[in-house]
Amino acid sequence: MRIPDTSRTRALIVGDVMLDRYWFGDVSRISPEAPVPIVKISRMEERPGGAANVARNAAALGAQTTLLSVVGADEAGQALARLMAAEGVTTSLHEDPQLATTVKLRVIGRQQQLLRIDFETPPAHEVLYGKLREFEQRLDHCDVVVLSDYGKGGLAHIAEMIKLARAVNKPVLVDPKGEDFARYAGASMLTPNRAELREVVGQWSSETELEEKAQNLRNSLGLQSLLVTRSEEGMSLFTAEGALHEPALAREVFDVSGAGDTVIAALAVMLGSRMDLAASMRIANRAAGIVVGKFGTATCTLAELAGE
Repeated sequence: MRIPDTSRTRALIVGDVMLDRYWFGDVSRISPEAPVPIVKISRMEERPGGAANVARNAAALGAQTTLLSVVGADEAGQALARLMAAEGVTTSLHEDPQLATTVKLRVIGRQQQLLRIDFETPPAHEVLYGKLREFEQRLDHCDVVVLSDYGKGGLAHIAEMIKLARAVNKPVLVDPKGEDFARYAGASMLTPNRAELREVVGQWSSETELEEKAQNLRNSLGLQSLLVTRSEEGMSLFTAEGALHEPALAREVFDVSGAGDTVIAALAVMLGSRMDLAASMRIANRAAGIVVGKFGTATCTLAELAGE
C-alpha cells in the first residue's frame, strides 16, 4: 500500500477532549457488602480520549498536528496537556475554572471492563466563543480541519467553524453526534458510524435503500462526501459519483473503542497529503483494522500501515 509523505501535512483538530483512565486489577472474590466483584488495583494508565485521541492518531501518522479545545483548570486537564505534548501534538487547551475536564474511568479485571465512571460538565459559552476566534486565526496555518463532536458542548459554534473553514477552502471533516446533522451542513465530509446514521435517516433493508438514504442526506446537507463506518461490514463512501464500498479487514477484534477517531484522523492526514478520496478511505480502513486489535484507545503508525 502506497503511503504519501505526511511530514508536511498540517492538521487542525477541534472538539471535545477527555481523559481516559484505566485501573487494572485482579478479581478473586465477591464483596460481602453487595453482589459485586472486588478488584484489587495493581496498575493505572492514562490515555487521551475524544478529539485528543484524534489528534494523537494524526500525529502518529506523521502530520504536524494542532489540537484546539476546552478543559477544566484541574489535574485531569494538566494530565491531558502532558500526554499530548508527549505525542508531539501542539495544544491550545482553553481553561474554564467552572468546568471539570471530562474523565472516563474504566475498571478492568481479567482483561474485561467491569465498570466505567464518567465525570463531565459542559463548558461555559464565553470560553467557547474565545475558541472560535482562535480557530479562525489558525485556519491559515493548516491543510485540513477535523471537528470531533462527542456531544460534550465543546463545539457549540460548529456551524460557524464550518463556514469559516470553507470560506478559505480548507477541507472540513466532521465526526458527528446526535440526531440533528443540520448543524454540520456545508462540511466536506461526515463520518458517522452505522448506528449514528440510523438515528438520522432511519432503518434500511438493502444496500440500495442505504445508498438512497445516504445520498439524500449528503445532498440535503451540501456535503461533498459521506463516509459510513459499518463495523464488520466495512466502510461505505457516498459521493456525487456514486457509492464505493471497502470490506472490513479480516483480523481479530480486541477493542473497538476509539476506532472512529483513527478513521477520521487517517482520512484527514491522507487527504491533507493530497491523496485521492478512494485511496484515503482504503488507508483509513486499514488503520481501523489495526487499532481494533489493540486494547483501549490506540494509534496506528505509518510503519504499521506499511506492514513493516
